[in-house]
This record gives sequence, C-alpha cells and structure tokens, in this order.
Amino acid sequence: MSRLFVDYCSGEPAARRFYGDSDPDRWQQQAQLPPHRTAILDILAQQNPGDAGAASIEALRHGAGAVLTGQQVGLFGGPLLVPLKAATAVARARQATGSGRPHVAIFWLASEDHDFAEINNVEFPFRRELRKLVYEGAPDAAVPVGGVLLDGPIEPLLEQAGELLGWSDALEALNQAYQPGRTFAQAFGDFYRRAFAAQGLLVFDASSREVHALGAPVLRAGIERADELHAALVERDAALQAAGYHAQVAVVRQSSLLFLLDKRTGARVALKRTAASQAEPNGLWQAGRERLSTADLLGILELEPERISPSALLRPVFQDYLFSTSLTIGGPAEVAYFAQSQVLFERILGHMTPVQPRFSATIVEPDIAELLRRHELTLDRVFSESLDGLTQLLAARALPIDGKRKLAAAGNALDGELNALLEWMHAMDAGLGRSADTAASKMRYQMNRLRRLAARFQMQKEESLARHAQAIANALYPGGHLQERVHGAAWYYARHGFELSEMLVEHAMDACPGHKALWL
Repeated sequence: MSRLFVDYCSGEPAARRFYGDSDPDRWQQQAQLPPHRTAILDILAQQNPGDAGAASIEALRHGAGAVLTGQQVGLFGGPLLVPLKAATAVARARQATGSGRPHVAIFWLASEDHDFAEINNVEFPFRRELRKLVYEGAPDAAVPVGGVLLDGPIEPLLEQAGELLGWSDALEALNQAYQPGRTFAQAFGDFYRRAFAAQGLLVFDASSREVHALGAPVLRAGIERADELHAALVERDAALQAAGYHAQVAVVRQSSLLFLLDKRTGARVALKRTAASQAEPNGLWQAGRERLSTADLLGILELEPERISPSALLRPVFQDYLFSTSLTIGGPAEVAYFAQSQVLFERILGHMTPVQPRFSATIVEPDIAELLRRHELTLDRVFSESLDGLTQLLAARALPIDGKRKLAAAGNALDGELNALLEWMHAMDAGLGRSADTAASKMRYQMNRLRRLAARFQMQKEESLARHAQAIANALYPGGHLQERVHGAAWYYARHGFELSEMLVEHAMDACPGHKALWL
C-alpha cells in the first residue's frame, strides 16, 4: 500500500495536511440539504423500488445524511472488496444514526468507466485452483461499461457459475440479475440491492441525463475553470512529491478533468486542453480528432449533459454536490487520490468531504482454517511466502529430524560393524570372505531399502503438502495478492448466504483500518 495511504490512516500530520480541514474521525455533522435534494431523491427512489430501500429513502427525505462508497460495475458482482466497501458504508451510517445523527449508506455504481477488460471477468476459488470466467461480448469502442448490454455469451457463463457455486440464493440472484438484454450496471446493482436488502443499502447509477443535469455546476466548473484547476493540481502534485509521497492520478500537461462521449460511437474519450492563443483566448479542447471550443462544450452540457462525465479526481466532487455527502468510504488508491481532489473540493464546493478507508479482510473458511492449524501457520506467514516458499516450508516439516538421525545412525553403525566383521572373515579364509561379502551386500540393500521407504513416505507426504500449500495460497493469497482483490464475492455469498452481509457490517463497525482475518 502507498505510504500516503498508510500515513493518512495512522493520522500523520504530514499526510493529513493534504486533506484540508476535514476530519475523518469527526464527520457526523448535520446533513446540508442541497437545493436539488427532492429531484435527486426522486431519482434514487426510482432506482431502488420496493420495500428494501423505502426506509432509507424516507430517512433521506427527512434530512438524513449520506455515507457514500462505490465501485466499477463488474461481472457476477465483482471482487470481494465490493461488499467490504458496502459493509463499511452501512456500518458508518449505523454508527452516526446511533449517535443521534441519522445517516443512510449509498453505493455509487461507477458505470461511466470505460475499461471493459477490467470488469468483464471474475475468479472463483474452486477446489485447489482458481477458475476465471470471462464475458467475451466486448463492445466495439471504449464505451461506458455500465451501459454494455448482456447478450448470448452470458448464458453459458451463468451455467459455468452454477457448476462452480452450486445452488444457492446467491446463484438465483445472479441468474435473475445477469439476464440477456440487461446492462452491466443494472445486473450489478440488482445483485447488491439483494445482497444488502436487509441493511437498507441504496444503489445509485449517475449516468443518466437527469443526474448529469443536476450535477452540471460541477461539470461546468471543470470546463470554465479548467486551467485554474489544472494549475492547482500540478501545484498539489509537486507538494506531494516534495513531502515524499506520490500522486495517485497522473496530471500531465494537456489533461483535463472531463471525458466526452462520442455522439456517433458512444466511446468515452478523454478531453484534452490546448493552450490559449490570440485566436482562441479561452483555448481549445481535443476529444480524439475532434476539436471544440469552450462554448461548444458548454452547449453540449446544456443540451446533452450525459455526454460529459467527470474523471476520477472530479468524481468525488460531483458525488458530494449531488448528495452533500457526509463521509466517503474508499479503498487505498481512492483515499490516496483524495489528497489531489482536495484542491478541487475547496475551489468548487468550498469544503472537503472526509474520507475513511474501507474495511479490509481475509475470509478464512473452515477447511482452510483446519490446514492452517494442522501446519501451525499464521495468516501473516502465508502473506510473507510465495507458493514455492510455502510448499518448501511445509515439506521441511514432513519428516521429523529424529527420524533422519535414526536412519543415519543405523546406517553408520551397520557399515562400521560390517567392515570390521568382513575384514576378520577375509583374513580367516578367502571363500568365507566372498560369502561374507554377499551376505553383507544383502544387509546393506535392506538398509538402503529402509532409507527408500522413508524417502518414499516423505515424497508422498510432500506431494500432499504441495496440494495443501496450493490450497492455502489460492484461498488466502492468490497469486501474491489479497483475497479481496481477486476472489469473486458471489463465491462467499453462495457458500454462506446473504447473511454474510450482516456479518461484514458487524466486523466493519470497528473503524481501525488494519487488515482483519474473518474465521468462518
């Protein structure tokens, strides 16, 4: 994890100064009601129909604040870190409500991101291996992934998921959500509405024209004040580097805070700035091969606001403007780039939204827990070893050292006694010596046979240990990465039910940002 993230979590003043006056430990202020609150809550209610979110919507209408988190939409619910984020948001909202300041958890679907290769797959730990499912129906252009329609390729993937997960409520939820004709955003959102229905989590997709129209003041600032905001980010990056930190999001000479959706292809293209000139005192904008003026972009924002979307650095400001967010929950990278976004918060909104790290955990299921106990392994030790290293560690314990010593002692004693005896018998008679040599070779053969029996037992045990090591590594530290970033969340819901969401919320109530082991 980045030094900036670690220092921020530990409260280092050198890091905290890049987050303005926001205090992540004292964030439960009374919610500030934005002027468009009724309109945004109407949209939120439309996206969360039914009884599950009704109480949360009602609480918001009566002035409750919002704890917000989010993630890219992905295949079959994405990785385990997704429910860890949602659980953290629910936990913080509960804590604030319990202290007399009602809050509701909202999960923001990052449906406007365009890296399809990042979200079109999911991995499940099946037996001693990882099974990767990939949706092959890639779009023709780099369009926002949330709007990609599921079609024929999703059906065989659902069958494969069923074979891996087995029947469960989670599998039923996946089958209902990920149907042909639905979008990635719809499917992903429906699965998590179901997974966190008991916790009142609200799911929100901001990609519509109505939402972008409500958030237009932030997007307009990104257009009209582009050079000012870019200069502030460059200055912030220099300050971070001078303090020994690094910028999470690169800010280069022509970069901006906005993307433009191509009207013909729907592709999401980064908007770049060109320097101001006498002919164009406000500078120009470049979107691929298309050149636009500031007036052109403002015209698009007025008539087709959904075509302009915020970058990763501007998105938290966009979110805060829409919901007057009390607290944002983020992963390590998101918390780190808030140190850059702070200059945007202050210039556009006049305040900084506090940010806290999401709950981080490794789930240890009973069969893996038994292997850890059998081999006297801790989670820390697993994290410190490669698969080969873990295998060697277990193999080194395969044969007790006293067994090796006994074999060596027996072999040495036999050789010593035989050599003395053979020498005496050869001196007695040559024929007797030859017969003694034959008998001695048979004795040595049997001694070697004992060695081979022990070695064969060790080899067999080492093969078993290699399987154990692979099972442990795949379950807890797959490919040298934390489980939460690799394993599909649906695997754990299929095995432990949607009650898992409440268990995660309970563990996330502890605000300590350290990594935890959850023993099921």
